[in-house]
Amino acid sequence: MTTIYWKSFDDFLNMGGYGLYVWGSYAVTLLVMAVESHLAAARTRRALINAREEGGRA
Repeated sequence: MTTIYWKSFDDFLNMGGYGLYVWGSYAVTLLVMAVESHLAAARTRRALINAREEGGRA
């Protein structure tokens, strides 16, 4: 196993020239997860409202 040591925090963020790709990938993943969580919660709320309305009609 290779151990990587960085001289500074800037070297860590740069990731040997791949920092933009690495951190960009993390950012896109977190954004997609946040949007999906929000959409799932909205679908759940909508389903509960529809279920209440359908229950009131019966």
